[in-house]
Amino acid sequence: MTLPIVAYGAAVLRKVSEPINADYPNLSKLIEDMWETMYDSNGVGLAAPQINRAIRLFVMDSQQIFENAEPEDEKFPDAPGIKRVFINAEIIELSGKEWVYNEGCLSIPKIREDVVRHEKVTLKYMDENFVEHTETFDGMTARIILHEYDHIEGKLFIDYIKPLKKKMLQGKLNDIHKGKVRVDYKMTNIK
Repeated sequence: MTLPIVAYGAAVLRKVSEPINADYPNLSKLIEDMWETMYDSNGVGLAAPQINRAIRLFVMDSQQIFENAEPEDEKFPDAPGIKRVFINAEIIELSGKEWVYNEGCLSIPKIREDVVRHEKVTLKYMDENFVEHTETFDGMTARIILHEYDHIEGKLFIDYIKPLKKKMLQGKLNDIHKGKVRVDYKMTNIK
C-alpha cells in the first residue's frame, strides 16, 4: 500500500527516532509499504519519519541511479548500487573526501540544493531479519544512506545549506508546509 509522504514542517521530521526490535507490530508489511511508497514516489530512499513513524528504519535502492545513467556517469565506485533495509542504524565512521552533490527530498518537493557529505560511511545496522551487519559504503550509496540516516536523527538536507540560501527558500518551504505544492505522489501535511 502506498503511504502518504509527510511534508516539510511536520514535527516527526525533526524528532530523533526510536530503535525497534523484531516484534515491532506488522514490520514486514510496513517495510513492504515503504518500498512501494518509495518507488511510487520515484525516490531512491525513504525513512520511517517520512511516513509519520518516528522509528529507526529506512530503505534505499541506489541501483535506480545507475540503471538510467549515461556511461560517463558510471564513475561512482558503488555502481551498480544496492537495495537494502536498514534498522537501528548507527554511524561508526565517516571517511574519504567530502564532495558536493545536488540533493532533493520527497518531504521537501521541488527544492534541490548542493550538499557536502563524506564519500564513505561505515555503518552498523540490522537488516529486515534482524541480522546485524557492519559495512562500509561509498559513492552515491553512501550519500543516500547519509541522507536517510539524517531523517532518523531529525535532520533534513536543507540543514546543510548556508543560512542566506535557506532564508531565500523560506517562502517555498512555507508553501510546502501549507500544502501549496503539486506532486504526483500522496503527500500529507501534519503538525
